[in-house]
Amino acid sequence: MKRIALILMLLASPLAAVQPDEVLDDPALEARARELSKGLRCLVCRNESIDESNASLARDLRILLRDRLLAGDTDAQAVAFIVDRYGEYVLLKPDNTGANWLLWGAGPLMLLFAGGAGMIYLRGRSKAVASADTPLNAEEQARLDDILKG
Repeated sequence: MKRIALILMLLASPLAAVQPDEVLDDPALEARARELSKGLRCLVCRNESIDESNASLARDLRILLRDRLLAGDTDAQAVAFIVDRYGEYVLLKPDNTGANWLLWGAGPLMLLFAGGAGMIYLRGRSKAVASADTPLNAEEQARLDDILKG
């Protein structure tokens, strides 16, 4: 019994959220739609593709994508239509062109900035520690003695 359950778990694959009424009659067109929908983000679920999501907005996007393909759009035109309507956020893997270079480069730039700031801080701290090792003069020692007695 345990073996059967194990075999069933190993054979189980994640189910796509595409409903039977969404599937196109043309298998080639449906394959294109499925491939494109894997690269589009569900705006409700955030890190799920519209192919995997059960959200109603993801369903609307799947239907919109299929409508564009039925209208004769190429893959690039269909995706561009959805991106124009919903913004680049809808792409699971956005292009690294234009303003996205700032986002792609921000992480490494911040790391370099933090490393430089850390080095400056550590160098300043090592100089401050060295100057703190100087002995107290007579006036400072007398004041310290008064504080400790009082």
